[in-house]
Amino acid sequence: MKKRSYKSILALLAFVFIVSGCASSDKITRAEKRVTVLTKSAEVLQQLYEEEPEAREQIKKAAGYGVFNNANVNLMVASLGSGYGVVVNNTNNQRTYMNMAEAGIGFGAGVKNFSIVMIFHDELTMDSFIEQGWSVGAQADASAKVGSQGAAAGTEISAKAITIREVTQNGIALQLTVKGTKFWKDTELN
Repeated sequence: MKKRSYKSILALLAFVFIVSGCASSDKITRAEKRVTVLTKSAEVLQQLYEEEPEAREQIKKAAGYGVFNNANVNLMVASLGSGYGVVVNNTNNQRTYMNMAEAGIGFGAGVKNFSIVMIFHDELTMDSFIEQGWSVGAQADASAKVGSQGAAAGTEISAKAITIREVTQNGIALQLTVKGTKFWKDTELN
């Protein structure tokens, strides 16, 4: 009976999470949505610069960067998340608004609101990400944070052409998951 209850709770939370992430108000204009994305992006960058001052120079020298805001729920063996963001080309200041969704399996529990900052070291990698947008990886983290209170130990992934940093805003989570993340252009905002 307990096993069935956990599955029911997980299914209900997944449904609520996905529906709430996909819901949008028709009363908010396209321009207002863009401002919201850009404002949140600026807040995340400011937090990153306060926590890791060297990131400012790294982003300044890069071909471009992306900032994505994500909410993630992990219950026992399933992890689900969704979010939005923007990729900025440093050469021409072009912005590409994007969405994201993720699903994974692993062990853990928690709810976490976090952001991902992607630093693209060359334009080819950035353009490929914008057009194709898939990412698969493992994640291990521990966080207990509300506003500026608490701490989070997230991940930083560096490859030759991209650096990915995680910035945690709020949440409590302890998880080890393998997940797939899909990024795609937001047809409404581009």
